[in-house]
Amino acid sequence: MNDAVLRVEGLSTYYYTDKGVVRAVDGVDLVVGENEVVGVVGESGCGKSTLAASVMRLLQPPAKIVKGSIFFRNVNLLELPEEEMRKIRGKKISMIFQNPASYLNPLLTVEEQMVESMTLHLRISKQEAASRAVNILEKLGISAPDTVIKYYPHQLSGGMKQRVMIGMAISCNPELVLADEPTTALDPTIQVQILEQLLELRKNLGLSMVVITHDLGVAKAICDKIYVMYAGKIVEEGKVGDVFNRPLHPYTYGLLESALSVYEKDRPAKFIDGAPPKLVEEIKGCYFANRCFNKVDRCLIEYPHPSFKNGRKVYCWNPVGD
Repeated sequence: MNDAVLRVEGLSTYYYTDKGVVRAVDGVDLVVGENEVVGVVGESGCGKSTLAASVMRLLQPPAKIVKGSIFFRNVNLLELPEEEMRKIRGKKISMIFQNPASYLNPLLTVEEQMVESMTLHLRISKQEAASRAVNILEKLGISAPDTVIKYYPHQLSGGMKQRVMIGMAISCNPELVLADEPTTALDPTIQVQILEQLLELRKNLGLSMVVITHDLGVAKAICDKIYVMYAGKIVEEGKVGDVFNRPLHPYTYGLLESALSVYEKDRPAKFIDGAPPKLVEEIKGCYFANRCFNKVDRCLIEYPHPSFKNGRKVYCWNPVGD
């Protein structure tokens, strides 16, 4: 798929700790097409955020990319010197971080933080950048943006901080946006508004997006294609409707069964027994085998090869429904 906006091939990112090597991202493949919204879902600790940080090359020690390729418009980002990567980061690829309060500088106003990247990447004056920032915030549903832009982060509500973070991410007209848990810690009404705005941006700006989330409702509402991640590996991928309507991997099935709707009051809650494996230890067989209701003997000794079914890919020796 040479026309892909983003193509991740065999990516492995490890953390070298005193307790051993943690294989946080382990041989991941992922493709994002033009104007496509791709979801990466899985429980906390499965490697989703590390995957995003790897794409942005924002990793800090003890994390290290040990193998694989990350192609953006057919350019391998891992082969670029840091100076060239800085020209791409924030301009062509941007990121909406998981907790805006942690990434917004408390000592700088909204205007100062939004203007900085635009003057750097777009080569426009501070006055032009400030005017552009006001227009962006207005489009993101912030009332009185010319006043809000003078605020410091502590003067903003959670929803406003998230909108400012989105505004910073799109301010330089990127081609690809990575959104890491874009609705975490927001109340349901604000969540809906943020999701609607992301879809509107995708429509109006022609953005491609990777949405990282543990919230299956978010993935279903916004994504075209979905990758299910477990213990550092992708275990299933496919069109979002296909995956939600007929999950193949037992882990995907378990995630969907554990998600209760307000319209399913009579259905008992179901949970996935056990805990994810410790990624610092050597694991034989399928990483999900110790929790799987559908395992066979082969699952305990050999990691599954990918199988392809109607445009879907699943890493499982005994998929659900077979």
